[in-house]
Amino acid sequence: MKNPADRLEDLRARVDAFANDRDWDQFHNPKNLSMALAGEVGELLEHFQWLTLEQAANLPSATRKEVALECADVLLYLIRLADKLDIDLVAAAEEKLELNAEKYPAEKFRGSAAKYDKL
Repeated sequence: MKNPADRLEDLRARVDAFANDRDWDQFHNPKNLSMALAGEVGELLEHFQWLTLEQAANLPSATRKEVALECADVLLYLIRLADKLDIDLVAAAEEKLELNAEKYPAEKFRGSAAKYDKL
């Protein structure tokens, strides 16, 4: 099985080809892509609006499938946006995890939802 970075690169190439085959590159600028991404996140949130924590954790299978597809939309727009801005998502995520580890040391923040500057 491929490593996650290779799989992400394969997916990036497929998203790029999909857009190019449809001549959509002309519409895929960072502003439009970030707005589309925000819209898809909103569609994802709609599935959870007004649910209890228990209901949200135990979605019916049909709703879970819809949520999975919305997650995919979010991922695809994020990949396309990162591609347009020449951002290596895996490298950026790894850097962010390191920064968060410094901000939120486990021994200090275990079990706390406090922001790093509030504890």
